[in-house]
Amino acid sequence: MTNAYKLPLPNVQPEWDIYWEKAKAHELWTMRCNDCKEAYFYPRAICPNCFSRNTEWFQTSGKGVLHAFAIVHRGPTAPFRDAVPYVVATIEMDDGFRIPSNLVEVEMEPTAIKIGMRVEVTFDDVTDTVTPKSRSSSNANRVSEPPARR
Repeated sequence: MTNAYKLPLPNVQPEWDIYWEKAKAHELWTMRCNDCKEAYFYPRAICPNCFSRNTEWFQTSGKGVLHAFAIVHRGPTAPFRDAVPYVVATIEMDDGFRIPSNLVEVEMEPTAIKIGMRVEVTFDDVTDTVTPKSRSSSNANRVSEPPARR
């Protein structure tokens, strides 16, 4: 952990306690509905698909494909201006949900980042708060179709 971290930290809410505890253990957890069987992110007690309260936490595989990305060259606020360039991304997780992320450990060139490239979760121990991010999988050149949406 470092005290030099300058970007804003997430505003941790009580209903996300399990998510943040598991992130500290370098595990990515989210929720699934036991009625419609949909996994979803961000974690909340009510399923956004069928509105059931019959939901549970589960550990994800932490793997997915890049669904969309943008390379940010102009940060929106002062802390982010010092961090450019960086990649914001939407990841289609193999477990059937999408998650916003930062894509790290990649060349900051549009030709080096491919929609459909395999990615996996990584964790940034920035302070007492651990933030999940994504990085290219070891088979980075492999491009695959996103998982089928139910």
